Amino acid sequence: MQILVVNAGSSSLKLRVVADDDSLVATHDVLAAEAETAAGAFLDEQSGIDVAAHRVVHGGPDLIDAVDIDEVVIRRLEAASSLAPLHNPLAIAGIRLFQRLRPELRQVACFDTTFHARLPPEAAAYALPTDWVERWRIRRYGFQGLSHAWAARRTAALLGRPLGELRLVVAHLGAGASLAAVDGGRSVDTTMGMTPLEGLVMATRSGNVDPGLLLWLQTQGGLSAAEVDDGLQNRSGLLGLSGQSGDLREVLARVDAGDPPARLAYATYLHRLRSLIGAMAAAMDGLDALVFTGGAGENSSRLRSDTCGGLSFLGLSVDPAANEAPADDRVISPPSSPAAVAVVAAREELEIARQVRLLLGGAPRG
Repeated sequence: MQILVVNAGSSSLKLRVVADDDSLVATHDVLAAEAETAAGAFLDEQSGIDVAAHRVVHGGPDLIDAVDIDEVVIRRLEAASSLAPLHNPLAIAGIRLFQRLRPELRQVACFDTTFHARLPPEAAAYALPTDWVERWRIRRYGFQGLSHAWAARRTAALLGRPLGELRLVVAHLGAGASLAAVDGGRSVDTTMGMTPLEGLVMATRSGNVDPGLLLWLQTQGGLSAAEVDDGLQNRSGLLGLSGQSGDLREVLARVDAGDPPARLAYATYLHRLRSLIGAMAAAMDGLDALVFTGGAGENSSRLRSDTCGGLSFLGLSVDPAANEAPADDRVISPPSSPAAVAVVAAREELEIARQVRLLLGGAPRG
């Protein structure tokens, strides 16, 4: 069985064809403006695709596991779009595109919220009025679960230990960023909440902010809800703090050039990252390994070193040579370290393929 994994972004449509052995049969990134023509041409070049699997950020309260797509599912995705306005509409557009291009092709939706759907009640709950919670089904959903799930399984293989006996903190650090406490293969806490805004400082997203501040900005500052939303989503995070860029590489370059706002941006980013890694470890009464994944997590040896340098109390340290090595998946902590540190390349397409095989009754890999 060949599975076409579709990841619809704001500027591109990422297409990956995954075979039964998890090898990549084909890969192609299509510009969003050329999606219809280019995706159609890509499909014409492929043979043997059995199912198209779409990455969807938010499944809402009802879509918990991978599901075959029909109009009812699409309506539920549309209803959840207010919770992930930067992501869900793009996924729906990708689904509609493939419905037009290949109406006979089976289509499946896989959700970033699935991995966190069974959080312990105390980790999922907000301390809000019960009537609010029941009316709007408010809870902490968590996101980036496809990446967290893959990284956890891959780390267990790197360590040569059963996933079921490991306590892992997975740090997916990219433009969007989150942590997950993975205890025995199960997400027991995470930093993103009802929406992908909560938690860590991100490229342009704020992360944790005092809710009273947001009320003050509207009632006293005169900002509309739309203006606050735009500020939190698009003008905060590293971009807001540095005043220059949301790209960690550019921020670090400005740090080295002695730019004070960039120094504050990076220091704040690290402060929030370290403190929330500690919170994730507390949810599991300790940790056996810290895992870095995502664009910044995989590619910035400086970020990894600086993060672990402030977490020695958790038994974390890095071996400089291993940390600087160009290899992809690897352990970068010294053998004597009480807790391991690993780097794992993000492979959401393999987790999606695994979920599709489970849905279709096949044997999952990994």
